[in-house]
Amino acid sequence: MDALLTEGGYDALSIETVADRSGVHRTTVYRRWGSVAMLLVDLLDLGTEDDWRPPDTGSLAGDLIAINRQVCDALTVEPSPTAAVIAASFRTPEAAEALSRFWADRYRRCTPVVDRAVARGEVPAGTDPHRLLVSATAPLYHLRVLLRQPLTRADADAYARAALAAVLTTGGETTVPPRA
Repeated sequence: MDALLTEGGYDALSIETVADRSGVHRTTVYRRWGSVAMLLVDLLDLGTEDDWRPPDTGSLAGDLIAINRQVCDALTVEPSPTAAVIAASFRTPEAAEALSRFWADRYRRCTPVVDRAVARGEVPAGTDPHRLLVSATAPLYHLRVLLRQPLTRADADAYARAALAAVLTTGGETTVPPRA
């Protein structure tokens, strides 16, 4: 389905095109999902069941850079299935909620990156993993998905370093406001 999204976007996606591409009858797809929105929800929910784990490079700077490079690579491949799924998820409330669940899962999985850094004495105890990771990764999504600007691995590295520098400068705080 992500390939279909990258080819034509959400508006070009239909149960029929998914069924044709999958080699099954459309009633099979309708019976299982019922709508394109629910197909997208299922795709996003499956992302929370994969085996992705954040890298462990031995340093917080290395881990943040490695995570940002993964994000950069996912956003800059042309066409980008990641960008297509993000864009499509805002078309329905159900898909937007599934995207929120996906991100919550990804940030939860990244908590050990900061926990390891605290244990190594790289950042103060109490450093908020979610806030730090949002500070590191958000500029990548903003530049590439929202502003549609070029993005390089050098950019990704710089934003990772800037997020770490902000935490070190503020004693564990980041520039992202506290979560509600």
